Amino acid sequence: MEFSVESLETPALTKAQLAELLFEQIGLNKRESKDMIDAFFDLISKSLVDGTDVKISGFGNFQIRTKAPRPGRNPRTGETIPIEARRVVTFHASHKLKDQIQDDRRE
Repeated sequence: MEFSVESLETPALTKAQLAELLFEQIGLNKRESKDMIDAFFDLISKSLVDGTDVKISGFGNFQIRTKAPRPGRNPRTGETIPIEARRVVTFHASHKLKDQIQDDRRE
């Protein structure tokens, strides 16, 4: 599937495009393709919300990290403001994915 860039933004692979690829390459109907993609991302999201890391072999790991509260600064006014503790998602690419990306750049 080719992606066209219609704006100055970095092109992104969307859920709709993933569903279309399932439809074209595997032969699922469009409704099944959309439902499968939605279920996949719902499962990842639910696992992360529950505090469980998600490891996708050959792709990478999604992890929840708790950031401590800290002082921050409004860049416009210079005013000090507190930044509350929060949970964030981090992604670490697998060595296999990193190697594929580096090999692609060398061609």
